[in-house]
Amino acid sequence: MNSIAQESPASTPETTGPRFLIGIRVRDKGKSELYDPGHLQLKVGMSVIIESGNNQEMGVVASNKIINFTKNGSATYSRVLRAANENDVQALERREALERRAKNLCNEKIAELKLPMSLSRVVHLPPANKTIFFFTAEGRVDFRQLIKELASNLHHRIEMKQVGVRDEARAIGGNGVCGESLCCSTFLDEFTPVTIRMAKDQGLALNPSKISGVCGRLMCCLQYEHGTYRDMIRGLPKPGSKIETPDGPGKVMKNEILEQNIVVRLEDESVMTYSLDELKDYLKPKKAK
Repeated sequence: MNSIAQESPASTPETTGPRFLIGIRVRDKGKSELYDPGHLQLKVGMSVIIESGNNQEMGVVASNKIINFTKNGSATYSRVLRAANENDVQALERREALERRAKNLCNEKIAELKLPMSLSRVVHLPPANKTIFFFTAEGRVDFRQLIKELASNLHHRIEMKQVGVRDEARAIGGNGVCGESLCCSTFLDEFTPVTIRMAKDQGLALNPSKISGVCGRLMCCLQYEHGTYRDMIRGLPKPGSKIETPDGPGKVMKNEILEQNIVVRLEDESVMTYSLDELKDYLKPKKAK
């Protein structure tokens, strides 16, 4: 009996994570994140109070229960504390009113001080009695006087935080030229470099209004298919190069990458379109004598 009692703790299964998770969208974040609902019965659209670091935030339930497949206890999730009540809603309204007042005041002071910066959003943290002002600028900005002006009017701690235009677009959200929600505010976890070479490899017109996102930088989606385009242009001649064709020598005007066609201007000024298969023998490098 004693040996059985000693062996039973060893057979106890390891601590597992929550069985279900739900997606919560917090107002300052572009996309929903997974939280542990515990034993709360929640529905999509409900306002809830969640753990957020050392603070509490109000969020909205954005998705139904999702089965948690990482049950080994290695992944940790913040908890949903409770459903929001009327006091929470009123506190949020007071917070938003303070943020609007702080934003208007900050824009006025930026104009008065003629600072080379653009204020984008303001976030007030009631537990810390602090307001964070997010701004974008081309370089460094001396905002010491601005902080003094804001602190004397708002009577709480002030923090200025400079962010990149991509990060700001992610926080604000919006729609791209495709009509869909911005990739950065929906599913992109991190930014990766996007270069003008990606646009060139895809045969796109290098028009800034066509290849730039709402942030003013090159669109993130240029990188999605870049690897495929790079493979497809490998056998195509460069635009501007001179090649031989079944109808005589000519100059490559452009490549139709997806169709694998080559548009050539011949010496008699006629324009012909050839498939890559038609020109394969002509594009082979000539053997040295």
